[in-house]
Amino acid sequence: MRLAYLDWNATAPLRPEAAAAMTESLARCGNPSSVHRFGREARRALEAARAQVAALVGAAAAAIVFTSGGTEANQLALRGVAGRRLLIAAIEHDSVRDAAPATVVPVTPQGVVDLDALERMLAADPRPALVSLMLANNETGVIQPVAEAARLVHAHGALLHCDAVQAAGKLPLDVGRLGADLLTLSAHKLGGPQGVGALVVVADVPLRALQIGGGQERGRRAGTENLPGIVGFGVACAIAARELDGYAAVATLRDAAQRRLTAMVPEARVYGGNTARLPNTLCLAMPGVPAATQVMALDLAGVMVSAGSACSSGKVRRSHVLDAMGVPAAAAESAIRISLGWSTTPADIDQLAEAWGALYARRRASAA
Repeated sequence: MRLAYLDWNATAPLRPEAAAAMTESLARCGNPSSVHRFGREARRALEAARAQVAALVGAAAAAIVFTSGGTEANQLALRGVAGRRLLIAAIEHDSVRDAAPATVVPVTPQGVVDLDALERMLAADPRPALVSLMLANNETGVIQPVAEAARLVHAHGALLHCDAVQAAGKLPLDVGRLGADLLTLSAHKLGGPQGVGALVVVADVPLRALQIGGGQERGRRAGTENLPGIVGFGVACAIAARELDGYAAVATLRDAAQRRLTAMVPEARVYGGNTARLPNTLCLAMPGVPAATQVMALDLAGVMVSAGSACSSGKVRRSHVLDAMGVPAAAAESAIRISLGWSTTPADIDQLAEAWGALYARRRASAA
């Protein structure tokens, strides 16, 4: 059976160049904290990768703190900045939502954070604040007005954390232009290995280490660094920076998929389709057919998609993102996420359309 992988927002395939660099790194011995020859070689590889990750987001290499992934980086940002009340957008990833008690900032029906509400919440309490706002939503792909939010946040003496996990490698990124004080990245979303991420920390932001017991990462995250994973992360970032323009073609395929699916299923609803979104992401519902049913039916046809976020241990549950957008419960429970990438082909879209259309035809036949 031919397989069509359309779940890139869950994880992107490992770049062959990253895999090759990791294999070479695995063959070497040396702890980056050791001062002998092998240790110095490991340190050089670590710092070269740090520079590659920093270059992707326009940051200084010293700002990069390597972590075990985006979840840990989000936790380090939100729990490591002490003494501030936390405000988060209603559409944030669970690793942000569960990090600490927070005030939730609403979003519009289009899935965009309500900046007026954010400003009112900042003005209502004089205590120092930390605001967390993702750059692009992992379920709908909707892009958030992070730079505008940063201006509001800083005007109230607050700090801004931006979860850029889904946007990195798909949109041009510059942490300075965004105005973010802290920014989260994850390797496996852009062609690097799973289990590696980074927190970008602006120089004057005080950060308390959550993982202690060593002086690694300039005292901000203890533990011997995952050097092969970090090397692969760096290579993936370098490739992503070079190939950003390629996502215009991905957007063309995504739009073609949207046209075909909504044409064959007139009741279909697209969420986030009327505002700026990632070029690879399509969130839509087949009303009356549970998301789990759609995911399984498509999988049997060789097409891999997901229901909302894929970060909940395989559980299929109604999306808190769509709830925040005011989508009725029944419709939200019928929404799936289709996400494309650099190797997606028109044949993949054909296979998706055929499988989704066949499911719709069976549903109509059973209802007749």
